[in-house]
Parts: sequence; structure tokens; C-alpha cells
Amino acid sequence: MSTLIENALIVTQDENRRIFKGNVQFDGSKITYVGKEKPKSDEIVDGKGKILLPGFINTHAHVGMSASKGLFDDVDLEKFLDLTFKYDSQRTEEGIFNSAKLGMYEMINSGITSFVDLYYSEDVIARAAEEVGIRAFLSWVTLDREYTTQHGDPLDNAENFIRSHRNLRFVTPSVGVQGIYVAGDETYQRAKEIAEKYDTVLHMHLSETRREVYDSVKKIGERPIEHLDRIGILSNRVIAAHCVWATYHEAKLLGKNGVNVSWNAVSNFKLATGGVPPVPEMIESGVNVTLGTDSNGSNNSLNFFDVMKFSALSIKNARWDASIIKSQQILDFATVNAAKALRIDAGSIEVGKRADLILLDMRKPELIPTDENNVVNNIVYSANPDTVDSVIVDGMIKKYGGRLIGFDKSGLDSDEKFL
Repeated sequence: MSTLIENALIVTQDENRRIFKGNVQFDGSKITYVGKEKPKSDEIVDGKGKILLPGFINTHAHVGMSASKGLFDDVDLEKFLDLTFKYDSQRTEEGIFNSAKLGMYEMINSGITSFVDLYYSEDVIARAAEEVGIRAFLSWVTLDREYTTQHGDPLDNAENFIRSHRNLRFVTPSVGVQGIYVAGDETYQRAKEIAEKYDTVLHMHLSETRREVYDSVKKIGERPIEHLDRIGILSNRVIAAHCVWATYHEAKLLGKNGVNVSWNAVSNFKLATGGVPPVPEMIESGVNVTLGTDSNGSNNSLNFFDVMKFSALSIKNARWDASIIKSQQILDFATVNAAKALRIDAGSIEVGKRADLILLDMRKPELIPTDENNVVNNIVYSANPDTVDSVIVDGMIKKYGGRLIGFDKSGLDSDEKFL
């Protein structure tokens, strides 16, 4: 069935970054028309007074922890990790499932149509994603057996998860690594082999804190990025979350290997990891920079507008240069760059691309005035989830008229439902 969104201000994010008032048609899960004509359609959606843009792609999350907001606040990362590992060891499948659904609806509410996750029990999270209807790129986390709370070998668990979840509508399975502080070379090499065998992404935390870097130098004589480069782990299938403590030299190593970096500014600042990743140098070196929320445990929300705005402000302030990064670059990180990292036909509004779309209401006070000249600035610096009128994932409407479709709060008012 074809649907036409007409008379919208379209931010295409195509190669030329065209912005114009016009119409977009999608038929099923694919975009079939973009332009000023009005092709015959089965359904018409009035886009007057609205901005139409591609859905946001969140490249680093732990959605199974979405109900942990407010539980681990005002502590440093090492204490945070201790608390979360204890929390994880006590969890049930029901709690992970309910928490994951909660986080998925929160993301949809914020205009996120796809996300990349790093967790164990991704089979449970996969069930939630298929039920909710959001694109979920789920990376089963691996680490050395001596550190894990998983039953069985984490690497075997990851491979079994990939094998059993390859033909779902919304879920794309993959493998991840927790980090160099709990994973040795053998774990990294096996994870890489699994990713190559099944042609998946390899998702990992990398150079998130000064302690991680200094401990790595003390233990193996190399910084984490330098070490992973030397042993052949880095490639264009890697999504490396954080990279806060990357040096300019390491930015060049990331670029040389075509690594995708997920910048998680809000989470990093809340956990006071110190420093700001060398994003301008990464871009110059050819790194594909994207954006992530991290978990509700360390961010407290999955608000992608917060992530976009704060990411820009943090680097501007750190470099004493308000022009060092532009709103268009930030929007690119959130859409086309993230789609490139995942190798999917999304991230822009073009014929043949996936019908993952969002509509923002320009009549909300936050977005008045908006036109072709300032629309990208206003998306990045002024919008918020309340301005998201509609969200479409794979051609299915998940939010309409400002209201989430399918979200049921009943039965989710007890802490036990989430543990």
C-alpha cells in the first residue's frame, strides 16, 4: 500500500543535502518517490507545517538497562561499572524484556528509528524489538570467561545468537566486545573471526577513560587503539563507542582502518570521564563519526536531540571555537554516517531507501520560525521529543500526532517488572 506525505519541508540528507517543500511517497518499506509532483497514492498524510527528515540512528545503546535510570547517578565510571555488573547479575528475562521495550518506545518518541545495542541476552531484546517494531542491530557482548556472569562461553553465545536470529524483520544480530580491560587478544581475535564469518559489525567500547588507557599501557605497553591496530582488529566493520581518550595519532589509526566511532557525549560528561574526543581530527583522518546515547543508566534518557545539541556544544567549548563543528555535520552523524556504519539503505530520503522517516511539527513554539535556511540549525539546536509529530519505521507508523502507537504503561509500575 502506497502512502504520500505531501506539502512537507523535506530535509533529504541526500548527496547534495537538498532541502525543499514537496512530497515523499513510500510503498511498503521502501521510498518510491521524492519531489514536487503528487503521484497517485492509497493514503495521504498532510505534511503542511512539518519537517520531514530521515529517522535518527543511535549507534550505541544498552537498551536492556532502560529501567535503570536514576540508580547509578553521581559516581565515576569504575563505581558505575561495579554497580551495573552487580545489577546485571541479578536480572531476569522478564526484567530485560520489559526494560528493553520501555527503552525502544523512548527512542521512537525521540525520532530514533534504528539503534545499535551492546549487551548479553540479546535474544530477549530481539523479541522485544520484533514486538515493538524498531530496527535493532544487536551485538552480543563478549569478554574473557574469567570476568563474565554469562552462562557458558560468551563467544559461543554470540555466535549462536547470530546463527539463530539472521532472518527477522527488524533485528540484525552481531558480535561485540566489552572492552580491553576485560578482554584479551584471543577474545578480540575470535570476535573478529565471528564478525567476518557472518559479515556483521564488531561493536565495542574503546578508550572511554583515562584509567582504561593508562592500565593498558602499564599492562601491555600500548594504548588500546594502538594495540588493536597492531593485532589487526580495527576495520570498517568496527563500531567503536566513546574513543574519548584517543590521541591525534590514534585518530589517524582509526581513519586508516575506516573505523566507525560512536560519540556518546552526554554519557561521557555525566560520568566525568574527562576530555573530549578529537572529533575534528577524526573527521580529517577519515573516521566515520556517528552518535550514541549509551544507556539510561549513564545518560538517564534516550533523547537524541539532547545528544545532538550537547555533542556540538561540548566540542565548541573545548576548542574555544564556535565554528569548529556545524549543525549539518551533527545531523550527518545522526543519519547518513550512521547508515554507512551499519551498511544499510537508510539515513537519507531518496528513492529506494528504507521508509524510516520522522515528521517534526514546525508549529511548536520551539521551531518557530523555521524555513529552508535555518531548518537544520533548528533540528539540532532547538527541537526536542515533543516536536516529533510522527515516526515511521519500515513503512509502519510508530508515532502519530505526537502519540506513541502501541505503548501500554499498564503493568509497568513496579520495579520488579524490570529487574
